[in-house]
Formats: sequence, structure tokens, C-alpha cells
Amino acid sequence: MPKVLRKLIFIFSSLVLIAVIFTGGYFFGKSSVRPEIIFNVSNHELGQPASVDFSIFWNAWAALQEKFVNKEKLDFQKMVYGAVSGMVNSLGDPYTVFFPPKENQKFQEEIRGSFEGVGMEVGIKKSQLQVISPLEGSPAQKAGLRAGDRILSINGTSTADLSLDEAVNLIRGPKGTQVTLTIIRTGWDKSKDIKIIREVIQVPSLKLEFKEEDKIAYIKLYGFGAKAANDFAQASVSILNSRAEKIVLDLRNNPGGYLEIAQDIAGWLLASGKTVTIEDFAGKQEQPFILVVRVRDFLYYSY
Repeated sequence: MPKVLRKLIFIFSSLVLIAVIFTGGYFFGKSSVRPEIIFNVSNHELGQPASVDFSIFWNAWAALQEKFVNKEKLDFQKMVYGAVSGMVNSLGDPYTVFFPPKENQKFQEEIRGSFEGVGMEVGIKKSQLQVISPLEGSPAQKAGLRAGDRILSINGTSTADLSLDEAVNLIRGPKGTQVTLTIIRTGWDKSKDIKIIREVIQVPSLKLEFKEEDKIAYIKLYGFGAKAANDFAQASVSILNSRAEKIVLDLRNNPGGYLEIAQDIAGWLLASGKTVTIEDFAGKQEQPFILVVRVRDFLYYSY
């Protein structure tokens, strides 16, 4: 074999060998980096469905860490919460939700009927954060806030681009601390800063009124929170000792709450032994909720 041909074969073989080594090193490097990237995030002890391929999740996770332009903004815990929220939201069920710790704490405070803040209901009307109503005896009411007041800023943060939840989180805070609200009111020439000291706020669970010469008892039930059962029992005793012949139970804008509380309240209005609802856990277990209370037969409700 001529020397030139042997030399060409040697050069070609060397190039092929180099290409193989480079390609193998590239893919080995890619595979060896990813376990380090996802370290302290994966949890195999909880098990994974054999029919589900999780590689797309980890590929996306690795790609974000490798290529995201602002790596200092990567919050791994927030990314996990976002992934779980996306998984739950993909079911398209408005009654199945995921609460990260802060939102869960807020929800628990609301359902217990107490929280630390200024004591007012706020909402967004015409793209402007407004006071809907200050609670009776609350720091917000004592500070002079009124329904319809527009909140321009919270502790210097403009409310123009805030969501309702973001605004509420800024207004709430530990008792004894101060929050400054910049308020504008119809008839004012300029805005004013109103400083309010936060307190523990007890949220009423219902409102009882007697209408039409006390013949109709009107109950506005704000929610089925922890205090609702006891408050409804007291209201029921007041109705039993009144001239009321009818009850109007107003559940508009009621966001819900504890199922057991709803069961207890239903027992004041419906016959004992009736099934209020059945809780079904994916068709594997049914838990009926039966009424156990009955009041005077003359009490009824109308729409």
C-alpha cells in the first residue's frame, strides 16, 4: 500500500475517532450536568406514575437554569409552586385549587373570621382601588375612611398596577404596625395621607335585621367560617323570641367555608334526618352529611 494512501487512511481514522470522542463527551456532559441542576428538587420517595414521562419537566427546568437571561430572578421554590398551580389549573375545575403557604395563611385567617389589618372591604371599580365599606368599630372607620374613597397608594406604592390580592397583602400586616394610605375623595381638591395602626380584626359572619313590622327576619350570611355556626344559633334564638313569621336567608356573594358549618346551619331550617350533601372521594368513598337539629315547625324560609 502506498505511503500516501496509508497516511490518508490514518488521518481519516483519527478524524472519525476525534468526532466520536467529542460527540460522546458532549452528550455525557449534558446528562451529567442535569442531576446537579435538579439536586434538592426531585423527590423519588413520593413515587412517580410509570405511565408519565417527567423528562419534559426536568428538561424545561434545566433549560431555565442554563439559559434564562436573568438567573438572579430564578426562585426555585416559587417555580415549584407555579408548576403545581399549573397542574391543578389544567383540570379546569374551579373548586380544585392550590394555595402556596402565604395564600393558605390568608385563606385560613379569613375562614377563622379574624385577621390583622385595618378592617375594611376593598375592591377595584373603574380600574381604581376603592374602599367598599369599613367595618364597624375598625381602625379604618376610626381613621375616617368612607365607602367610595379611592386609594392612590399604600405606603408609597402606587395602586395603579396592583391586583386586588397584591393591594390587600400590602394593607394587611401585624397588629401594632402602621400603614399609610393616600386617599382621594369626591369633593376634595387634593389627596390626603391617612395613617392607620393595624389591629386584630374580627369579621362578622352574618347580619340580622327584622323587616315589615318585624314579620320577616332577614339574615345576610357572609360565609361559613368558624364563627358562623355559633352566630347563626344566637340569631336563631333571637328569631324564635320575635314576631317573625318568615325568614329570608341571603347567601349572595357568600364564598363558602366549612362544610360542617353549613351542615350545622342547615339543621336550623330543615327537618332532622335529611341528607344535606354527600362528599365523594373519586368514587371510592362516600360521606353523607345528615341533619340532626330541628326547630319549631312555624319557622320557614322564603325566596
